[in-house]
Amino acid sequence: MSDHKHTDSIPSSDDTQRYRSGLEEFERGGENRPPYVLTWPEMKLLGIAGVGFFLDAYDLFIINPVATMLQYRLYGSAPFPANLQGLLKASANIGSVIGQFSFGYMADALGRKAIYGKELMLIIFATIMSLTVPTGTLSANSCIIYLTIWRIILGIGVGGDYPMSASVTSDRAVLRKRGTMLAYIFANQGWGSFIGALVTIIVLAIYKHSMNDLGETSKVDGVWRIVIGLSLIPALGTLYQRLTLPESKRFENAKNMEEELDEIKQAKEANTTVGPASASNTSVRDTVQATVHQKAHFRGESGLRPCSHAFLEFLTYISEWRHAKILIATCGCWFLLDVAFYGINLNQNVVLAEIGFAGKSGSDWEKLWKISLGNIIVTALGFVPGYYVTVLTIEKLGRKWIQIQGFLVTALFLGILAGRFTELSTAAFIVNFSLLQFFFNWGANATTYCYPAEVFPTRYKAFAHGVSAACGKAGAIISALVFNTLTASIGTPAVLWIFFACSILGAALTLLLPEVRGRDADEVLAQELKEKRS
Repeated sequence: MSDHKHTDSIPSSDDTQRYRSGLEEFERGGENRPPYVLTWPEMKLLGIAGVGFFLDAYDLFIINPVATMLQYRLYGSAPFPANLQGLLKASANIGSVIGQFSFGYMADALGRKAIYGKELMLIIFATIMSLTVPTGTLSANSCIIYLTIWRIILGIGVGGDYPMSASVTSDRAVLRKRGTMLAYIFANQGWGSFIGALVTIIVLAIYKHSMNDLGETSKVDGVWRIVIGLSLIPALGTLYQRLTLPESKRFENAKNMEEELDEIKQAKEANTTVGPASASNTSVRDTVQATVHQKAHFRGESGLRPCSHAFLEFLTYISEWRHAKILIATCGCWFLLDVAFYGINLNQNVVLAEIGFAGKSGSDWEKLWKISLGNIIVTALGFVPGYYVTVLTIEKLGRKWIQIQGFLVTALFLGILAGRFTELSTAAFIVNFSLLQFFFNWGANATTYCYPAEVFPTRYKAFAHGVSAACGKAGAIISALVFNTLTASIGTPAVLWIFFACSILGAALTLLLPEVRGRDADEVLAQELKEKRS
């Protein structure tokens, strides 16, 4: 910051341009290419950040078949206790809320570089511990509680990846393809879900002889451990790159923007001006820069703000209604989206079983095979394509349009499924369910992730993203905990109508959000500071 000259007590056009393009040289380039065509450095960044969302989907949605496997291993022909099943499926999301708040806040207060990679270390540790469930020693219920505890810790790491990867990516992305980069990152969630279903099928096929032909159902213990354990490969493969990723120049610039403006304001109040012509002006400017550097040295070489100061700054920023309404909208939309999205996907086996796709006869292995086959069909048809349509269209159509149409179209398909749930054929149900998944992902599931990383300025971005994501996970927790109970009491169609209402409300709440295509939140903040100081 010290090498930049100020010509007034407010940011000049050069200042705002600097905040707009504060990227390292290797982070720029490819200006004449379509947004979805990536440079090698961008592909490398996506590989580092994208693995978190691959693991997010893999670890969160793999609990569907794993829960069924544990039922056969621990309870035999007895039903899985509904409360324990809901707690197990909600456990990772419970941890995610903690991780999103804490890692989001620390990323703003301590810096991205200081925190990035720690969430992945937590994921690796919790995954290893999840594999140690002593199913042959503890009681069935104790085993589920044991696994639940480690999945909560796993969720803290998974949740921490949301604000970390979003802020690390958006800090480095050029403005015209920022949304595309974030959509690419989030698209890894589709691959995580798809690969998880594929791995389950492959491992089940390997165990077919012992489980199905020899009747050794207890061998399912090996299936679920292998399926969970394989997620360690991509995690370990990118840990070093995360731990050594340098701080972005945009974040370094944003840290001192308001502080430098405060010093210039004090100089102006002392009846001096900062201009290029006089020695006194040069003296004022040098004094300002020296003061800023002195404060940076007090905070440490990295120029980080004290944690308490960072929180007070965020509260001050969000106390204005123009900022608060945006946070309310990002939090509310994500909450409503996840009530429906996770309510459907964390209980996809229940939905498929109710239409007969999972089968209620045959061996335990045959039931698991049918469930896994249904999961991979739905994932391949709806999950992955929806993400990449978002990648291709987000810079053309804008985030707001995609989010509103996504909410409305998912409401349409939820209404069809709810109204004709018992009348649809298996083929018709799969088609409608796949289209529902497609518009979840070419819609609010992608844009609720992108919005907080784009609409808030760099200095508040990670924490605002963490708060928004935590509200989303709160919706996921509610769905996971009450879906089975509500389904038993009022039926699946009635629950789907609740999801329908959530989608309609989400579309309405999106109207509070500005379109962020081409919008630089740091430039907006600089303009707001200019208005305050003039």
